[in-house]
Amino acid sequence: MSHHLEERIYHRKMTRRDFLWLASVSTAAIAIPGCAVNPVTGQTQLMLMSETDEIQVDKQHSPHQFSADYGPLQDQALNNYISGVGNRMAALSHRQKMPYSFRGVNATYVNAYAFPGGSIATTRGIMVALKDEAELAGLLGHEIGHVNARHTAARMSTNRLIGLTLAVGTVALSTSRKYGQYAQLAGLLGQIGAVALLAHYSRDDERQADALGMEYMTKAGHSPQGMVGLMELLNTINKHKPNAIETMFATHPMSSERYQTAKVSAGTQYGAMKKLPLNRDRYMDNTAKLRRMKKSIEAMQQGDKEMAKKQFRPAERQFKKALKRTPKDYAALVMMGKCQLVQEKPNQARPYLALAKQVYPAEAQAHHLSGISHMMGKQFSAAYQDFDTYEKRLPGNPNTIFLKGTALEGMQNKRAAAAEYTRYLGITNQGDQAQYALQRLIKWGYAKPVR
Repeated sequence: MSHHLEERIYHRKMTRRDFLWLASVSTAAIAIPGCAVNPVTGQTQLMLMSETDEIQVDKQHSPHQFSADYGPLQDQALNNYISGVGNRMAALSHRQKMPYSFRGVNATYVNAYAFPGGSIATTRGIMVALKDEAELAGLLGHEIGHVNARHTAARMSTNRLIGLTLAVGTVALSTSRKYGQYAQLAGLLGQIGAVALLAHYSRDDERQADALGMEYMTKAGHSPQGMVGLMELLNTINKHKPNAIETMFATHPMSSERYQTAKVSAGTQYGAMKKLPLNRDRYMDNTAKLRRMKKSIEAMQQGDKEMAKKQFRPAERQFKKALKRTPKDYAALVMMGKCQLVQEKPNQARPYLALAKQVYPAEAQAHHLSGISHMMGKQFSAAYQDFDTYEKRLPGNPNTIFLKGTALEGMQNKRAAAAEYTRYLGITNQGDQAQYALQRLIKWGYAKPVR
């Protein structure tokens, strides 16, 4: 297959499939066997990850997910508010010494998620739907519960090898030749990344996280009615706008039982605490700027829905609607750039991505997509600059190294390209990219044929 790759990249117009192939993400992780006492239950359980491993996996993957979700909110005051709510509960949890961190991210789908080392995020999509601080506490407390019960580590231990799930996912994205799967990836790009691979919880996990979340939020002074309101909200969104919440329900199984359980617990076990504050006014004050963007966020949600259906022109109209309301919103600009790229319109994508780089210079995704737009136009020097900037902003993605190699090859700089391909093969030797990189190294005399 690799001998067709060069033709795809250099000798014809790059297709939507090629763009999505180049946009695929490669990841890796480590595992150390053993067993441990669960900090919540006190019971011994099979555990292939130490606490140090959990923190390391978190550091390796969470920055890539936050970038896929268009970066942390640029509203530092709101991020500080979210962090304050989360940190007060984390300090009262079963694993108080974990390096917790909390932030909002610019993604507009409805979700919140936690990495095993305590990095926790909530999206703009759910923030604009919450009604009070107690609901936010219920949301963050639930995610703190996953960290404390070591749900991600336990699932990886059950699978025996941490790298297994991640490697299979990478191969599937790299080698699939079905257009429909690539179109689906276009709809999900920027929504599902490391979090989908690292955190798919069972119903039992969700029940336990709900219970722990209610314990932590009430200890921190929030009414248990916040958890009841959160569950009611999620069920309502699922009923009226299921596409906006499908990612959350894919990783956090929802049921009416969870709502009923929260309602009963709030009235019995935590009945004496129902008079604790909901802090609605404080939540409204801190989210006022974000809530003024609600119409724009809803247009982006609709655009994502159209992208998932491969309805790119309707998606483009939704993103234009969002940009009319919020012309310098980073996520809207990147979404529009991405929409243009999958329609094979790199020239139209470039201005949106250029503005995105200006409005959020520290965030990486726009540089990656801008590089692809330049590759599509055979502007290899500009592409290399974008990929190099992306790697400086967000190191650790092997795909970036490969893309730098292809850009350098387009610039006829074989020595530098060979160095990047060698660096890439030092990380992974599977998939189309690895086959192509090895073929070029052999052809240029930097490697010997495998016999």
